[in-house]
Amino acid sequence: MSRTRRASHAGSWYSNNRDELNNQLGDWLSKAGKVHHPARAIIAPHAGYYYCGACGAHAYKQVNPEKIKRIFILGPSHHVRLLGCALSSAQYYQTPLYNLDIDLDMNDELLATGKFERMSQDTDEDEHSLEMHLPYIAKVMSAKQGKFKIVPVLVGSLSTQKEKEYGELFANYLADPENFFVISSDFCHWGDRFNYKHYDKSKGEIWQSIEALDRTAMDLIEKLDPPAFSDYLKKYNNTICGRHPIGILLNSVYALGQVNGHELSLKFTKYAQSSQCRNMKDSSVSYASASLTITSHP
Repeated sequence: MSRTRRASHAGSWYSNNRDELNNQLGDWLSKAGKVHHPARAIIAPHAGYYYCGACGAHAYKQVNPEKIKRIFILGPSHHVRLLGCALSSAQYYQTPLYNLDIDLDMNDELLATGKFERMSQDTDEDEHSLEMHLPYIAKVMSAKQGKFKIVPVLVGSLSTQKEKEYGELFANYLADPENFFVISSDFCHWGDRFNYKHYDKSKGEIWQSIEALDRTAMDLIEKLDPPAFSDYLKKYNNTICGRHPIGILLNSVYALGQVNGHELSLKFTKYAQSSQCRNMKDSSVSYASASLTITSHP
């Protein structure tokens, strides 16, 4: 196993030119506002930057790097079947900006729970749901380069019970202001190529129906209600690829909310679609960014 995970999607999903990438990320961030900050966790998309880079900036703009020493990245598995969660076997994650150190001690701590396995290097490098967040993390944490570490977590097809178990486990880390969570998810994948074509004509055109469907999910996520989000998914089967990482976050928030002294608030800061579907042969993917804040009271 190589100690370094290559930036295998650089040059195709995003620029592999350091200066070009740095300027692009900076431009997107400059156009986003600080509307719900400082974030302790964000939800942000993981498609090619041409489609979702600008949307993702509205999540990363809420980050204040000052206290952050560790960043957990929870992304869905697109290529391998997992019934639980898996951790990287690498020591570094490469980005065109600079390499990110993996917290090996935290990996050992999580592995000791018996609830995690290790990814192969091929699985690690094939998966884009984790990699697409690395340049943004490197950018917003540039002032802390070398002073923070990451914990990439590949999330499998979890049952609601397992989402609850992992949520309760991660709640202990979410409570610590030195930890930060990135939840990787796109929203509705609509069209023949995704085998999903829900259309409520009462909402208007197809793209408006898709947005209404997504915003129903977003409203439930903002309410921080894990069972309600789970029931929504069962009812509509919306193709939210990061539904399990989101489920873990919601259960972490719920567990933390049961402890006195924590006030939690999640707000969506941006919504976008790759294109506007107007006929049944079209297709699109939706993107959304959100920020979770935690206020602790003595």
